Amino acid sequence: MIQQTVDRLAPVAAPSDVWVITNDLLDDLIAEQLAEVPRDQILSEPAARNTAPACALAAFLLEKTEPDTVIGIFPSDHVVKNQARFAEVIRAGIALAASGDKIVVLGVPPARAETGYGYIELGATVDAADGLTSGVVARRVRRFTEKPHRALAEQFMLSGNFVWNGGIFLWSARTLANAIREHCHAMAPLLEQIAAAHEVSKAEFDRVFAEVYPQCENISIDYAVLEPRSTRGENGAEIYCLPGDFDWNDLGCWSALHEHASGCPPENVSVANVFEGEDPLCIAIDSTGNYVHAPGKVIALVGVSNLVVVQTKDALLITTRDRSQDVGKVVAELKAAGREDLI
Repeated sequence: MIQQTVDRLAPVAAPSDVWVITNDLLDDLIAEQLAEVPRDQILSEPAARNTAPACALAAFLLEKTEPDTVIGIFPSDHVVKNQARFAEVIRAGIALAASGDKIVVLGVPPARAETGYGYIELGATVDAADGLTSGVVARRVRRFTEKPHRALAEQFMLSGNFVWNGGIFLWSARTLANAIREHCHAMAPLLEQIAAAHEVSKAEFDRVFAEVYPQCENISIDYAVLEPRSTRGENGAEIYCLPGDFDWNDLGCWSALHEHASGCPPENVSVANVFEGEDPLCIAIDSTGNYVHAPGKVIALVGVSNLVVVQTKDALLITTRDRSQDVGKVVAELKAAGREDLI
């Protein structure tokens, strides 16, 4: 999937322009997968600190020499089927982000009342007379709401004025670095220190990165920058939303994987059973909307609906599609129990 992420950016960015923020468990494997990306642009976090420090690190590093360059943030667990439309929207976002102190986000048309995604409330349509977005409709952003409860997510769906926050952002290096300085007073000087070390030598960067980065707050870019900036108001925040209407899916939870793997038209996804196993014999009797991953097993479902069942060699997960976002709580419990071998 990380190869696919880089490949679909080919129309707008060369591999030499790609930076990857990862960890030391994956960095060598990613370097093999992305052979054309410079190895010194694959950075391993010395400690996991969520998306704000990772995004901001890129901004502070590039601000030193290329403050006007536009940085795009692209999570590697996304699926995009309409890649031509994706490239068209990203080009429009780059032009908009390059035109001033502006933040561009991509809003995905919601397919259901999902509680595991953030939502964007759309504001006024931006006058397209300047031609910056080449016909791609841009809307101002009124506010962000992160992972609403079920009733609120259903209200958002009914209103027709909310989209999912796709987690794809565009801004100039200067814009993001200054936003971190404004809203994350403790984090900004730490990243300044790391960026300064990067100009000295690789050895000095590695030393300072390992020592200083873990001191950054563990916070998402949504909470660190987007939400506080949106308090300036729809006209003052300079946050714009472009349509993520390119057949997008985030495979960050089992319900999303069920949706993606079903291969059904949207109206049939909720009742489709998805079997991922090696034996072709799968039986479903009076059962709908289930996802089962059980390699090497004959799978049989009788009278059950909306389940997620995942078997690995050392663990068995059973949940519902509605609660699949809560698997992270299981990980927390395993960590608390000292069962790192299962994570």
